[in-house]
Formats: sequence, structure tokens, C-alpha cells
Amino acid sequence: MPGLTVLADANSFFASCETVFDPTLAGKPVVVLSNNDGCVVARSAKAKALGIANGTPWFKIRERARQDGVIARSSNYELYASLSARMMSVMRTYMPRQEIYSIDECFLHAPWNAARTAQASIRMREAVLTGVGIPVSVGIAPSKTLAKVANHWAKDHPQEHGVTVWPRADDVLITEALATIPVERVWGVGRRLTRTLQSMGILTALQLRDTDPVAIRRRFSVVLESTVLELRGLPCIPDQPAAADGERTTQILCSRMFSTPIEGFEGIGQALGLYAQRACHRLRRQHGLCSQVHAFCSTSPFDTDHHYLSLHGVSMLPDPSDDPITIGRAAYDAMRPHFDRHGRYIRAGVMLCGLVDADVFHTLDGLEAVRDDHHLGAVLDEVARRFGPARAGVGYAGIRGSGRHSGDTGAPWSMRRDMLSARCTTRWDEMAVVHAS
Repeated sequence: MPGLTVLADANSFFASCETVFDPTLAGKPVVVLSNNDGCVVARSAKAKALGIANGTPWFKIRERARQDGVIARSSNYELYASLSARMMSVMRTYMPRQEIYSIDECFLHAPWNAARTAQASIRMREAVLTGVGIPVSVGIAPSKTLAKVANHWAKDHPQEHGVTVWPRADDVLITEALATIPVERVWGVGRRLTRTLQSMGILTALQLRDTDPVAIRRRFSVVLESTVLELRGLPCIPDQPAAADGERTTQILCSRMFSTPIEGFEGIGQALGLYAQRACHRLRRQHGLCSQVHAFCSTSPFDTDHHYLSLHGVSMLPDPSDDPITIGRAAYDAMRPHFDRHGRYIRAGVMLCGLVDADVFHTLDGLEAVRDDHHLGAVLDEVARRFGPARAGVGYAGIRGSGRHSGDTGAPWSMRRDMLSARCTTRWDEMAVVHAS
């Protein structure tokens, strides 16, 4: 379809969500922390201006941050997912086709000219801000990669008023803009590629655009060649409608850090059982099967009183399966022979590999997949849908916490969120209350 690609991306999404139901946070330095209140994963504009970087351990900057008036919040995943769904619902009414790329951004297709697309984007941005409370920046360009760059340009240049329109890839303004953008900020260029490209003298997005795409493909891959062509305004990246549902084609990973270290295999086995069931839920959601189950755990690299341990085991399933009991037992068996009882473990996880689509998996009679014929997984999913997470499970995974932590397991190693804000849109007892006078 002819037209332009629109990328709508929320500004400091997690931090912005925290201000929706707490207006006192507006205009203040706000940071959102990772699991167990460990590291900074999101920052408001004021927090960025203080020089706080993503990935900074909170304990290292806690005292200085409080002196600077920084307000910290634990990750409120329920609230973020709910507001994301509302934001996406509003935006899809303004364009004929939407591709949700992540929790805070989506691509939209605009089959109009630049002027009409800009007008629709401005109205969309205003509707999201007034209806949901989330500020959004919009980049408009002939390709997805250029739209990404235009979106960053809109965020970095206030004079754009949140919407940047680059209708033609050969425009002089775009050339000047690409010359100021480091190559590492180009969508699809990671750390390893950045170092190699810089060694070749390719330091900016403009230099990458002007590189011979055939030579790039030979030296690197067809993916980076597509990036070069996209920077020239030639659409090469197809839509990925399954990205909104979190579908994975190579692996499904469920991993967490513990709030307190686990000693002994019993505790690790409990955690692996819980994570295996969560991974199975995602596997069933995309109607898949897996043939390999990986289990791993590790101690803290910062614990100077103990040796660092990183353990990993693999169970190969005789036949692909989506059965939570089969996969949970495989995770347990994968770790058992490698476990060191002297460790104090702070992380564990389960990874499902060898994924296949259950609808297209066919083999000889007698070699069929080990399916969840007892429908236990479907029952667990229905219980979670009707009554919330952690209400039922296999073994220890069915034991849930209490109070505000009722949606998680009640184990002492469960995720710590001491600065959790109200989940106003998903919990009746935490709903926002407005008082009129």
C-alpha cells in the first residue's frame, strides 16, 4: 500500500504511567525500578536531566537521589499493561492499520499525503494525552527505520511539538538530521555491530545510509542491508502482527531474581516449577510445542564471601510437548544433576526451546507429540482468567501471597516491590477515588 509509516511512541512510558493517577508526580524526577527494586529501568524527563542512567543500581544512588528529590516507584506491570491497552485502542481509531511493536510503541499505516497524515497524528496525540494521560511522540516517514529516527528527533527537539514529518527520504533536512545521529541509535544496530561499523569509519546514520548495501550484506547480513535501504526510504521490514501477543519463534524464557537468596535444591525446585508453568502458559497461548527444556540458576557475582556459581542443565523431550507436568518435571530433572548445595542463589529461570507450531507438527504413528490431553493447562488458564494469577497451580506454584501480593507466590523469595503504586485499573480495592467538594 502506498503512503507513509507512522511510529507512535510514549514518552518515558513507565514513568508517565505513574503520574496518571498521581498528579503530584507531574514535573518531578521519577524513576521506575526493576524486579526486587534493583536497578533503574525508566526515568522521567527531570530524572534524565539529573544524569540518572538506565541500569543504575538503586542502592548506589538512593541517598543522593533523595537529596535531589527523586521519587522511586517499583515496577507496576499491571498498571502499565492496562494503560498500554487503552493507549493502543485510542490510536488504532486514527489510522487504517496498526502494528503493536512493544508495550509503549506501535507502527501505523497512513495511506495519505504528508499534510493529512500530520493532521491525523496531531489529533491522535491529543486524544491519547487527554483520554489516557500519556504523552506520545510521533515520527512520520516513508519507512519504519526512518520513522523510528524521526520519532527520536521529535523527542529531542521541542520545536517539533511532538510530531516530526519526513515525507521524502532525499530531503535536505533529513540528510542534515542523519548526519547528527550516532549509528548506535539506528534501529537494528546493536552494540557489536556498532563497534564493527565504527572501525570501518561508519559513525553516523548518514554514513550508514550512504554505504553500499550489497557490501553491507556480504560483510554482515541481509538484515543490516535492509536497514541501509530503509534509511534511503525503501520499506523492507514486513509487519509482525504476532509481536503484540508476545509470540516467540525460537525460545520462551521465564526468569526472575529472588528477593532473598535460596539455599538448597528444594527452594530452587519450587522456583523452577513456578517458572516452568508460566513459560507453559505462554507456549499454550501461541499454540506451540517445545522439545527442549533448559533450567539455570546463579549466585550473586557481588557476593565476595562465596564463590560465584552459574549452573545450567538441559532436558531433551522424547516428543514435543505442551504439558505443564511434563515440562515442569523436565526443568526439575535438568537442574538436579548439576546443582551445588553450597550456593546461595539469587536467580533462576526456565527456557523452552525447539519450538514448533502444534497445528503443523505431524510425524509417524506412535511418535506423536505429548499433548496436554488432560487439559490441566487450560484449567489453570481459566482459573487465572476468572480469579487472578497464582490462585491455582501444580505443586508449590499454587501457593499465593496475601494482601497486595496476592497475585504472586507466597514464598519468602518472591519478588520484592516495596514502592509499588496503586493498580488503579485492575484492582477493585486499589481503584482511584475522586472527592468532590
